[in-house]
Amino acid sequence: MSLNTQTLQPIINFIWTVADDVLINKFLENQYQDVILPMTVLRRLDLALEATKDKVLKTHEAFRDKIDNLSGLLTSEQHGTGLAFYNTSQFTMKKLLADPKNIDANFLDYLNGFSENVQDIISKFKFRNQLETFESTGITFSLIEKFCNPKVELSPDKISPMAMGYMFEDLIRRFNEKTNAAAGRHFTPREIIELMTHLVYLPVKDKIQQGTFLVYDPCAGSGAMLTQSKLFATNPEGEIKSKATFHLYGQENTGEMYATCKSDMLLKNEDPDKIKFGSTLSEYGFDPDLKFNFMLTNPPYGTTWKQDIENLNVGTAKKISIVDKRFNLPIKNFKGELEETCLTSRSNDGQLMFMLHMLSKMKDPKDGGSRIASVHNGSALFTGDAGSSESGIRQYILENDLLECIIQLPNDMFYNTGITTYIWLLTNVKEAHRKGKVQLINASSEEFYQRMRKNLGDKRVQFNPEHIQTIQEMYFSFEENEYSKIFDNEDFGFFQITVHQPEKDENGEKIIDSKGKSRSDSSLRDIENVPMKDSIPEYFKKEVLPFAPDAWYDKTKMKVGYEIPFSKYFYQYEPLRSLDDIASDILQLESETDGLLKEIVE
Repeated sequence: MSLNTQTLQPIINFIWTVADDVLINKFLENQYQDVILPMTVLRRLDLALEATKDKVLKTHEAFRDKIDNLSGLLTSEQHGTGLAFYNTSQFTMKKLLADPKNIDANFLDYLNGFSENVQDIISKFKFRNQLETFESTGITFSLIEKFCNPKVELSPDKISPMAMGYMFEDLIRRFNEKTNAAAGRHFTPREIIELMTHLVYLPVKDKIQQGTFLVYDPCAGSGAMLTQSKLFATNPEGEIKSKATFHLYGQENTGEMYATCKSDMLLKNEDPDKIKFGSTLSEYGFDPDLKFNFMLTNPPYGTTWKQDIENLNVGTAKKISIVDKRFNLPIKNFKGELEETCLTSRSNDGQLMFMLHMLSKMKDPKDGGSRIASVHNGSALFTGDAGSSESGIRQYILENDLLECIIQLPNDMFYNTGITTYIWLLTNVKEAHRKGKVQLINASSEEFYQRMRKNLGDKRVQFNPEHIQTIQEMYFSFEENEYSKIFDNEDFGFFQITVHQPEKDENGEKIIDSKGKSRSDSSLRDIENVPMKDSIPEYFKKEVLPFAPDAWYDKTKMKVGYEIPFSKYFYQYEPLRSLDDIASDILQLESETDGLLKEIVE
């Protein structure tokens, strides 16, 4: 499953030169990807169809006046492509170059010859919008000639889906850098996908040798998580060697990524209809009752989901009310009573909403249950005070014993962000020794990565196979050490209480209200988070009353909170430097500056 990305750089660099050689002064820089990405996909499809071109044309000519729908014949092994798509135009990309004078009309004929599933891809790329500019600027021939150059080897036989996914992500990263695009979407490096697939499949490898399993990514991107997870499970030379059938499902709301993902499914002979277009949160494309065995995703974080809220909201502008059962879940109040609660994270970050969505798609444990791997930033661990939706989502996950493990990844692992990220592993069929427990693994230090010889955008470090092996061994051993900690679910929970102190008059006497109770001084009001395992009265007696003897708290107005302060558990104290060391350094600097420091000070 490993991939030598350096061997792909010459192809990526050559594709990149298309912009400078052909598109410059014809398109704006922020439009380059609207040409290069679809042309890359079309050339890949074109090469896949080359070997069966004559057979397809012969079948089309023989039966087009006899059968209304020729799709079955044209995709069959005997009469057609043996793939899920075809092209009935007389042209291939290479053949287009034989008639430069009529290339624009012929190129349109070529595009129109593709099957309906490819027409959807062309449409989502909005590629036909570019044809008028191609013709008016006279670049159609040069563009096609570039992509037919032997240096651009895009055949599925030569470039695997994994390699293609890497190439696309590198190209899109370059486009984003060139146009200063916001880094809300973070493409997942291959080695992180590898780690995720290992931790999703290996714990149940004996249970997936036969049968049928559904794999899902609600933020499918280029489809790499789907295709690579299936490859890992079914590779006859891999660790699992499953003979089971795996069906791949995904949804993507960015046109170019949807088109890329769907084209990859076509080339892999996967069902392209299992890839849906639109927002997963408010335009879910599958049967609401469809459940999945495995889910892997890297949702957008720090990205607004305001439009989804507007699409789902049935309340007023001031009060959000979402009736969708995916986002209405029973969580306990401070009395321990279950209350159905609408859980909607803040509008500028929808990552935990994707988590809720996936939880709603888990199979029942009696049907084998589900396993989930999802990448998040630190916000998912602790953002949101007690009583907030973010806290409520963590509460639901932990109180239902769904969280198995969280792994902190090294910084600078992603192409367009250097932030700290975490892999969450969830399941509703925990092994007995993991029940009621959560494992935290800190894989962020230098022992777990190697620095890259050449940075790729913000990506400066990477896992090698040995690092992945080390991390998964820690996961499977389920033991505590310097990098692995194990907690009870309720270690992350707390009760939030409001501490009141009496308001006093000028003489220092307590002010009594109409009910004969001390009036609370709002300026002295404070908040205490009492660990869930502690007795609140005992905590109050020990932690509050010694410092505020007249304090009290309202037992009817407490809140439940959950957070996972990852850094706190792995914090290592570094003692401050001694005054002698600091003084020595200052004197050394003074001697090196020939008394300049003394002159400035005096």
